[in-house]
Amino acid sequence: MGQRFSASVESKEFEYSRWQLVLKRLLDLLVVVVLLVILSPLWLIIVLWIRSDSSGPAIFKQTRVGLGGKPYTIYKFRTMVQNAEALMKDRLEKVKDLENFVFQEKDDPRITRSGRFLRKTSLDELPQLLNILVGNMSLVGPRPEVPELVKLYTPEQQQRLNVLPGVTGLAQVNGRSELTLGETMAYDLEYVRIWSFWLDLKILWKTIFVVFTGKGAY
Repeated sequence: MGQRFSASVESKEFEYSRWQLVLKRLLDLLVVVVLLVILSPLWLIIVLWIRSDSSGPAIFKQTRVGLGGKPYTIYKFRTMVQNAEALMKDRLEKVKDLENFVFQEKDDPRITRSGRFLRKTSLDELPQLLNILVGNMSLVGPRPEVPELVKLYTPEQQQRLNVLPGVTGLAQVNGRSELTLGETMAYDLEYVRIWSFWLDLKILWKTIFVVFTGKGAY
């Protein structure tokens, strides 16, 4: 079993309406099933493009920290060169200032040609539909973080782990990759504090426009 990272004991989950949590899960399952059926041909095209564009597997797997600090495996279409994770791991181990850390850099040389398009259109996130299906992610929530950064969380920041991580979230519709980690964290903590099913619907609606414009994605 993987290491469990500490989550805040000041869990706010009990304050959430049970029926809204049920609606959230039902919405997740409905959208995922529909998208898996409709987009299955696109998956094949993307896989073939990635494999022809650069060496390595089409699907990228990485350990992230989810609800309650429980680690799980996230799935994405690979958008970087094959040894990119090792290069990032070295960078993450040197992080001292979470507030100003920028996870994704513009014009990152590790990003492949196909990867740049997939990121711009958010198509690289499609395999996370499988994460939603098994229940370790939701459509909406804080983006799941890597263990190296979670270890640096303050007690307040650990409240981010009180909800399921999501494919999109409040930070993603307010800047995406242009935000520092500190700014992203502020949006995520706000989401945890004010969550409702209706907030998820608003974020999903805004996500459609953000994805089509490509704003803040690189």
